[in-house]
Amino acid sequence: EGLKAYRQPDNSISAFRPKQNARRLARSAHRLAMAELPEKHFLDSLALLVGADHEYVPTRPGESLYFRPLEIASDVGLLTNPSKTFLYVLMASPVKDYFTGGVHPVRVWISTEYSRAMVGGTGEAKCAGNYAAAMLAQKHGFEHGCDQVVWLDSVKRRYVEEMGGMNLFFIFDHRLVTPALTGTLLPGVTRDSILTLGADMALEIEERLISIDEWEQSAGDGTLKEVFACGTAAVITPVGEVVHEGGSYKIGDGNPGDLTMKLREALLNIQQGTTADT
Repeated sequence: EGLKAYRQPDNSISAFRPKQNARRLARSAHRLAMAELPEKHFLDSLALLVGADHEYVPTRPGESLYFRPLEIASDVGLLTNPSKTFLYVLMASPVKDYFTGGVHPVRVWISTEYSRAMVGGTGEAKCAGNYAAAMLAQKHGFEHGCDQVVWLDSVKRRYVEEMGGMNLFFIFDHRLVTPALTGTLLPGVTRDSILTLGADMALEIEERLISIDEWEQSAGDGTLKEVFACGTAAVITPVGEVVHEGGSYKIGDGNPGDLTMKLREALLNIQQGTTADT
């Protein structure tokens, strides 16, 4: 799992939506035939670690304590049977703001050669194997001068799924559109939070299939205004340019969009306790 704790204005420390991460850890464990850690134990482990390491929680805006909870099978043996014993570990590290010197749009590579997940696979589980399988496509993206890779569906190689370890959002005027959860995408806690914030801002919310053809065409005719990715680490990351085997194109003028930045600010303000969490 991955989540953050933030220093609040009164100097207290709050983790952002930890129950959602506890439940997702249990769902991931179930998919991998592992023991499901009770939610109370998960939350208690966060409290114990923060109690011991509270001085490591940064005080500067945008900085936080990043938690990395993980569960590993601990049976000794070479057989492929499910383990009967497991080890739960919680690590944490102070982290700076993901963007130093301001928010920078990223350049993304559309991967048509490799797939991240398939229906019935482990795409909706947060497991190490998903990250390992993504490394080669990520490397290809770097070779094309890109910061991140965008995954497509494994059947038609046409529909957008997610970007690296982040969910994607598309803004068409006052419509906030994101790929639907089809069993191959990670149900991001940040994704869910943005859908709630978007509705609060009176945006029309759509969870549906989005093709790479629609992405390029709508960027070209100007109906697509902004694109951003979201996740625990970066919170919200604007997408400025898309690169694929046939060429490249920009989103708008290539700079962070106004609504993207408004959503980012609203989410950070809630996480850092500077505005009320309604």
